[in-house]
Amino acid sequence: MAEAEPVSTSLQRTRNLRGLLFMLAGFASFACGDVLAKILTADYHPVQIAWTRQFGVSAVALLILLLHGSALLKSVAPGTQLLRGLCAVVSAVCFIFALRYVPLADAVAVSFVAPFIVTVLAAALLGEPVGIRRWTAVIIGFIGTLVIIRPGLGVFHPAILLVVVAAAAFAARQVVSRHIGRRDPTMTTLAYTALTSFVVLVPPLFFFWRTPQNATDLALMIGLTVVSGLGELLIIKALEIAHAAVVSPMHYSLILFATLLGYFVFGDFPDAWTWVGSAILIGSGLYVFYREHRRSGV
Repeated sequence: MAEAEPVSTSLQRTRNLRGLLFMLAGFASFACGDVLAKILTADYHPVQIAWTRQFGVSAVALLILLLHGSALLKSVAPGTQLLRGLCAVVSAVCFIFALRYVPLADAVAVSFVAPFIVTVLAAALLGEPVGIRRWTAVIIGFIGTLVIIRPGLGVFHPAILLVVVAAAAFAARQVVSRHIGRRDPTMTTLAYTALTSFVVLVPPLFFFWRTPQNATDLALMIGLTVVSGLGELLIIKALEIAHAAVVSPMHYSLILFATLLGYFVFGDFPDAWTWVGSAILIGSGLYVFYREHRRSGV
């Protein structure tokens, strides 16, 4: 197989800019999906909503399989790939369940604790070196989470803990990805996760399925499927053409999209403390991201 030709600096800059736009559009799509999921939680079980969301992501996985062939599912660690899919299920269901009770922007903000949990798990399970600077960033990040949650101050809702569980499951998924990342192609991991989580959610549907009651609900479910699949495609495209270090921090744009959509759709607007906590989380998270990409343990 011939090596890829080097890309000129100017061309890579153009690709990075396009990648940023794709990544922003992808997270905007995911934010729209969160809005649709929150609306649907009023009448439908989170398991059904999570399955509906995964239907779109699984459609993307099937498209990838059609383009690359069934050989893409050959994994050196299929059990580990299945574990990653289970983590995706837990993360999706817990987050959607929490959306029934807490404002969208608050849920998204608290979910940003995931990078710090990744650091902790990677150190504990994979033996990755973590220096004092990153440990300090982790502690500050958790403080930011407490600022948003504010337990004991009369604004805490127990359902927000489900977002923490969702973030922990998401972090575990990322750690598993690191464990198998050098042995299986990224597309193999994506296909396994999407298809596994989709299939795992099928049996519970027999207990929680509720046929859409009207055309509006059906449209919302179809919309959730479409924007979820679209978001996945856009992010895959962004990572395909741009440097990951350039586009990955755009994950934090979710708080902006969630805030705007939460305000216009539900009339929710984060208070000052939520903004302060979000700023702490984002700043600490970006620092952790920077340190990890320097591959430094100091």
